[in-house]
Amino acid sequence: MRFMFYPRFDLHPWLGPLGLMLGLLLLAAHPLIWLVETWFDPAYDSYGLWVAMLTGVLLLWSATSPVQRANSQQRRFGLGLLALTAALRLLGQWLGINTLGAAALAVDVYAIGLLLNLDRRARPLAPGWLAVLFVFALPIERILQRGFGFVLQQLSAASACAALQLGSAPVQCDGIQLQWQGQTVLVDLPCSGTRGLLLLLLLFVALAALIRPTLRYASLGALIALAAATLGNSLRIVVLAVGLVHREALGGIDVLAEPWHSAIGILTLGCSALPLWLWARTGRGGRIPVARSIPAAAGAIRLVSVQPFTGLAFLLACAGIIALPPQPVDVARPLSAPSLPDRLATFTAQPGVLTAQEQNYFTRYGGGAARAAYGPYGLLVVSTTAPLRHLHSPEECLAGAGHTVRYLGQTSGPIPSAVYRSTDPQGRVWRIAVSYVSERGELTTHVAEAVWRWLQAPGASWRMIQRIAPWESPAVATEIFDAAVWRALDLPLPPSPIDSQPQPLPVKL
Repeated sequence: MRFMFYPRFDLHPWLGPLGLMLGLLLLAAHPLIWLVETWFDPAYDSYGLWVAMLTGVLLLWSATSPVQRANSQQRRFGLGLLALTAALRLLGQWLGINTLGAAALAVDVYAIGLLLNLDRRARPLAPGWLAVLFVFALPIERILQRGFGFVLQQLSAASACAALQLGSAPVQCDGIQLQWQGQTVLVDLPCSGTRGLLLLLLLFVALAALIRPTLRYASLGALIALAAATLGNSLRIVVLAVGLVHREALGGIDVLAEPWHSAIGILTLGCSALPLWLWARTGRGGRIPVARSIPAAAGAIRLVSVQPFTGLAFLLACAGIIALPPQPVDVARPLSAPSLPDRLATFTAQPGVLTAQEQNYFTRYGGGAARAAYGPYGLLVVSTTAPLRHLHSPEECLAGAGHTVRYLGQTSGPIPSAVYRSTDPQGRVWRIAVSYVSERGELTTHVAEAVWRWLQAPGASWRMIQRIAPWESPAVATEIFDAAVWRALDLPLPPSPIDSQPQPLPVKL
């Protein structure tokens, strides 16, 4: 009788680590899918894909170099850190905040860096700074503009005003609007310096990952980045204003047109990056050294053991986390859809239906929205007590619907409005005017300011009033329609548009 022996594979020791890894993948799937969608969604205008690619390239560049000294304790800490991200994702799932769950991916990057001993290789990187670099793959520019854009606008305008006052010509500064040598210029939200600030911070974090500075030297670099971003954006605004005033002396060059507008922005951004580059070169001698020793033997670092019961329990807990229904804290009070007038000017209302995207934007978590057509014009009204959830600029919702949207600036007429030019997928061109009004009578043209004022008085209700008109519609007819909207919604009535001249848009920097 012949006996045949087959190799025996014992699955039992792998059940614990397998449950742990499957649970982590289960938690990361939804935030990762959402994050990737933001990279390709025109509404976000995100450069997160390039940041993620840069993070991956740096990680591979370091990980493919030999380990100078192994550290099994650091490896165990990395695995534990991966498990702790479950708590952060639990919070994001419970509050219904996708960004919070996606931020846990940065913690995963840090844990992976520890597991790979990136700081102990021949080409070392700081795992913590690499994780911070990945944070820039999130749509933080949109978050920064919505939460702090109004403050950045004020800061940029004040800095530019102070710089212009150094000259002989008088400057009149009124908030974000500057009057200088007969020109009225507007330091608008795109010129608040948000993108320049993020790009300089991105450069600072990438350099810090490479040179691994001490905490004290890293703090100095962060201060340099903030100061350089503020001064650089103010310099850009001053250059644009000077070029606008002295257009004829420059041979008729329009500094607000391409390629001059972008060239000035790139030049000033490059000047702002120089102090950071000098900081990085000076700091090479002060970085944290890598202790060189005999390379770790192959297999010296083993997978940290996880009991099967622990791994399976973690997997079940992760499944429960993703099944948890969201309970966001910033839900608006239940509001019915706004009541739109049956008639505006000479036109009868034709009620419209919100698209699925508009339903998600404007009515989820308690908001109310309604739209109607009045002859060639359109009206969309959104009511909410949670502007962070429901108030969005046309650049976000219309761009997501396939429109090509360009922001033109804000009017200085009786009804302050942000004005956009929108081209729909059929090629028709529209004029979009938007105003945001609170129940306390506050009126603004930007979501960022509405959010800022709402933070000072939480619970106050806000309305977005969006008027849509054909691009070729006469300015007087458009103002008559706007006045009719204001009157029908019981808002303070502006002067009669028939008796007033159309107000031009101030030059937007």
